[in-house]
Amino acid sequence: MTVIESTPVPVRRPRPAARSEGAPADGVCAAAPPAHPRPDGRDRYTISEVAAWTGLTAHTLRWYERIGLMPHVDRSHTGQRRFTNRDLDWLVFVGKLRLTGMPVAAMVRYAELVRAGASTVDERRELLETTRQDVLARIDELTGALAVLDHKIGVYGARQPAPDPAP
Repeated sequence: MTVIESTPVPVRRPRPAARSEGAPADGVCAAAPPAHPRPDGRDRYTISEVAAWTGLTAHTLRWYERIGLMPHVDRSHTGQRRFTNRDLDWLVFVGKLRLTGMPVAAMVRYAELVRAGASTVDERRELLETTRQDVLARIDELTGALAVLDHKIGVYGARQPAPDPAP
């Protein structure tokens, strides 16, 4: 029996982070990652525990590792994957990248750059800045679509219902 089966871990929603120097003041800012299910130093999770905490399937987690999106995951003496809080932080970040619409190949490239070390900071920043511009363009498109919906809802709300036909 795994710990997750006997002690369910509640899903916690991220709390908004305080605005930092240079962060945009328009409400578009990073949120703090959700709290880990366990404190640092006691962070040895099975794949089923990580799947339950992240909402990803075990198949997806294995695929992430196979394509190089996940850093090397330690194994137990029996060969079972053992994830850490650092792995959970990475998966939260990857989830945010997925929400941006970043292609998997670009996410894998980013992961490779992270593993390559500090000499790749400029390339990582450039990749994230490009993705940010794509997200802002999508926000503009969605804002326009929302305006059309709001207009139509207003039109329908202002219409008087047609009288029922006489029997």
